[in-house]
Amino acid sequence: MSINSTLKKEGIRVIRQLNTLEINKIASNISEKICATFPEHQIEQRDLFIAIARLNMYVADMPNDLDVAKYFYKNNSIYFSRNLNLSDLNTLAIHECLHFMQELKDRNGKLLRLGLYNIKDSRNIGISINEAAVQLMASLSTDSQLDSVKYYNMDFDTTSPDYYPIQTALLKEMMYFTDSYPLFHSTLYSNDVFKNTFIAKSSEKTYDSIEYNFDLILRYEELLSQTAQELDFSAEYDNSIPKLKSLHSKFNSLKTSILEKTIETQNIIINDCFNAEYNTIKTLDDIKEFQNRLYSFKNVLIHSDNNNFYNQFYCDMMSALESKQEFIEKNGPIVLDVQEELSLTVEFKFGLNFIKTFYRKFKLLVEERIRAKEL
Repeated sequence: MSINSTLKKEGIRVIRQLNTLEINKIASNISEKICATFPEHQIEQRDLFIAIARLNMYVADMPNDLDVAKYFYKNNSIYFSRNLNLSDLNTLAIHECLHFMQELKDRNGKLLRLGLYNIKDSRNIGISINEAAVQLMASLSTDSQLDSVKYYNMDFDTTSPDYYPIQTALLKEMMYFTDSYPLFHSTLYSNDVFKNTFIAKSSEKTYDSIEYNFDLILRYEELLSQTAQELDFSAEYDNSIPKLKSLHSKFNSLKTSILEKTIETQNIIINDCFNAEYNTIKTLDDIKEFQNRLYSFKNVLIHSDNNNFYNQFYCDMMSALESKQEFIEKNGPIVLDVQEELSLTVEFKFGLNFIKTFYRKFKLLVEERIRAKEL
């Protein structure tokens, strides 16, 4: 499918192409924000500025008011909504530029991977968890404040109340066990450091289940949005009572599915990660630290009526800790079987690799411009 056909299908109508001065201001704004927010990832601001400045950028009419920017990897172009203030880019505009940064292509320009989303994976899952990671980074880079929200009878705090709020909240729960570095590293450099770190804190089955559930929640949300549009249309133009009842039933069922799948995912994170952590306890200091971590998890918890899993888990775990404490006080520190320590080799000197990555992108950009048709 051609770019023009894709744009038409997406409901995007190009108004004009941005000039060099406008593009440079955007590139400077975004590169400064990202580098200042994630200094530990050693991104060279100059290299990032050059890479973003070489993108094609357009002002366009978008399909709805929530869509403020869209990046297309096939022609290395970003389309900004005509309603967006280009001098003060919001999280979604930065979100799309992060997609450009994280894309991994082969020599022929075929997309292989996008951050946490491995396109070569035959299961074709991971889109949602990557979108959540990118949005979390974008909200951090714009100093977005925590906001208390309520969605589908769930209460939680988020820095992204309008875009992927449930997924970013669940991802922060995963990040509670891995810390932020592995997640942001894998999001930027398209590798499995975060996945392997989380697996080391739980299991491969746990990660796969969570990754699948992320995509399922996103699919339910998309269906919910479509159903809401059908309801509005039917109420205004059709007014068929049986059809309206059917759509209302579908709408409520999807809301329930989102709630249930979100809580299921949260319970998996709590149960599997804390149980794995519990099994590593050897000393009384370990017990104290574990108790603090278990209690502090409430700060990232998604609350919902009639869901008492965390409270019950907390009580059961505290009881188990009492037994382990008695054992340690009587017998001394627990001696575990010597096992090969799970470790992740992370190359911290990213400067050269980052430059090489963008030089490769520059080459592809030039080749793409030669091949592409003018809009």
